[in-house]
Amino acid sequence: MTAPNEESHAPDLLYSQAEEDLRAAVRSLLADRGDAPTVLARVESGTPYDPQLWEALAVGIGAAGLLVPEKLGGQGASHREAAVVLEELGRGVTPAPYLTSAVVATETLLALTAQEGPATGLLGELAAGRRVAVLAVPFAAARPGAAQPVGVVADTLDGTVTGVADAAAADVLLVPTTDGLYAVDTGAEEVAVEPLVPLDLTRPLAAVTLRAAAGTRLADGASAVAAVRRGLLTGAGLLASEQLGLAEWCLTETVRYTRERHQFNRPVGSFQALKHRMAQLWLEVVSARAAARNAADALAAGSPDAPLAVAVAQAYCSGVAVHAAEECVQLHGGIGMTWEHPAHLYLKRAKADSIAFGTAGQHRDTIAGLVELPAPQGR
Repeated sequence: MTAPNEESHAPDLLYSQAEEDLRAAVRSLLADRGDAPTVLARVESGTPYDPQLWEALAVGIGAAGLLVPEKLGGQGASHREAAVVLEELGRGVTPAPYLTSAVVATETLLALTAQEGPATGLLGELAAGRRVAVLAVPFAAARPGAAQPVGVVADTLDGTVTGVADAAAADVLLVPTTDGLYAVDTGAEEVAVEPLVPLDLTRPLAAVTLRAAAGTRLADGASAVAAVRRGLLTGAGLLASEQLGLAEWCLTETVRYTRERHQFNRPVGSFQALKHRMAQLWLEVVSARAAARNAADALAAGSPDAPLAVAVAQAYCSGVAVHAAEECVQLHGGIGMTWEHPAHLYLKRAKADSIAFGTAGQHRDTIAGLVELPAPQGR
């Protein structure tokens, strides 16, 4: 929370022309290689990730290095641009390790670049799209400062972390331990990545088990805690943009369908009850856009109010995404309940996102702790 004598950052919630151009590029790519039938087919095949799509997004468009300064091999952009990419990935429920690698892992490493250690070299590889890294914490309700289940003896790691998102696609794990942060190659024999059955099939989860696995120490003690906290805070803030994109698709698709679907010789969208439901959803989506953009802008500006902006965005956007997906399924009628229609993918993604990086209730508790209420006035 900004102190009374500090100047508060004035948020910019509008999209710049560069951000709109980036949106157009990502949307065009996803329309060509990641449309709904393609995502459904890949989910059914059990291999949701498309390496060629990821290469085109990460390297061709340069999205993997948006948060990385140019001197370290990145694009030198900001959280605002990364948020636009996540809006489009949410709109397409695209199976890609962008949030986990290009945002959370990258932001964690950025907090360590001043040390001029191995984190800098790894960051350059992530920005170039040559490797994918994942922070080895449970995706569901991941919170800074949680007890770490991985122990260290002579730079070898032992322990199991369950529910790690995108671990199957990772080349490197960033493992918070009892005494620091380590980088571990997933290809090592001492590392086992066991796929789990997630609710959201477009973002696979896995249990990661380390048995005397060799690790490269990236940071010790307080530096590691601060870096992980920064990565998780950024992940929570930009997850709101993914939830926004998801909700916008659900609203747009529902309006389109109810215009075309006729009953009693008139479009079902013309019925007053459905009009009211979609109007209410539109109001929620507009408010979610403001909250998500505010969080992305606060992170980009390094505002001291960023933790509050992130907590507000997550407390609100997670519920809007779930509501939008539920309305999409219900207002599509029978077809919305089928496996062939993508609506169920959006509902499952929204549900899974709603408990990622802290639940809405936890974020409301954060807001209560950050907002200073005025003292009651005496009579």
